[in-house]
Parts: sequence; structure tokens; C-alpha cells
Amino acid sequence: MLVSVGYVEVRQRGSHVRLTRVTESGQHHITVPDHRVIAKGTLNDILTAVSARTSVAKRDLIARLK
Repeated sequence: MLVSVGYVEVRQRGSHVRLTRVTESGQHHITVPDHRVIAKGTLNDILTAVSARTSVAKRDLIARLK
């Protein structure tokens, strides 16, 4: 899902994946769990951070998950 907004997987350590996106203001790194089910609070934090850095509305990111 995050690949569709420009993130690239740069590494994986255990059950977590590190993603990076190059923006005008620099690079944005985010680590996400590689689990089948992600806690809703964790997912909310990930979507909030991605939305702030990509100018894609959080509701649009959520729509891409469905």
C-alpha cells in the first residue's frame, strides 16, 4: 500500500520493515510491522505520519486499504 505513494522497502529486521520515501524536504523513514494484523493504534500512527509527509489525505490512504 505504501509503495503506491512512493515508499520503497530498504530493509527488514525480524518482523519489521523499514520504508523510505524521498521528499522535497528530505527523506522520510517509517518502520512498519510485517504482521497479518496490525493494531489499530499502530495503523493510525502509520497513516498519520504518511499522510503528513505525502500530502495524501488520511481517508484516501484508508480507502486504498479496502
